[in-house]
Amino acid sequence: MTATSEPEWLSIGAMSERTGVAPSALRFYESIGLITASRSEGGQRRFSRDTIRRVSFVRAAQQVGLSLDDISAALASLPDGRTPTKRDWARLARSWQPRIDEQIALLERLRNRLDGCIGCGCLSLQACQLYNPADLAAVDGPGPRYLLADPPDQG
Repeated sequence: MTATSEPEWLSIGAMSERTGVAPSALRFYESIGLITASRSEGGQRRFSRDTIRRVSFVRAAQQVGLSLDDISAALASLPDGRTPTKRDWARLARSWQPRIDEQIALLERLRNRLDGCIGCGCLSLQACQLYNPADLAAVDGPGPRYLLADPPDQG
C-alpha cells in the first residue's frame, strides 16, 4: 500500500469513522446480515471498502423511515448479496417515494395543525370542544387522529 492509496480492508474503527456509524451498530448490522466482515488472523473484523456503500445505504434507508427488516429485504433483493449499484439505488429509491410523500404530508399536517385540536381525545383545549366534541375522533382510531388523518369535518 502506498501513501496515497486507500487500504483494501478497513478495521471496524476505520469503518465507523468513515461511515459515522458506531462500532456497536456495525457489529449489530453484521449480526443481522446487513453487512459482512472477514476476520484477520488475530480475529479482528475487516470490512471490504464496498461495505461503506452498504452502510451508507442502510443509513439513508433509515432516514426515509424504513425498518431494518425493510432494509434487509431491499438488500436481499440484490443478486448475490452485492452492494447496491447506482441502478439498484434508483430502483429502490423510487419504491420508497410513496413512503416519503406520506412522511412529508404528515410533517405538513403537524406544522399546520399543531396549535389546535389534534384529535387526541383529551378535550382539554377550548377548540377541542368545537372540533372533537365527545371525542368523536376516537371512532377513527387511537392517537392524535387529526394529525394522522384528515381534519374534522367543519361543515
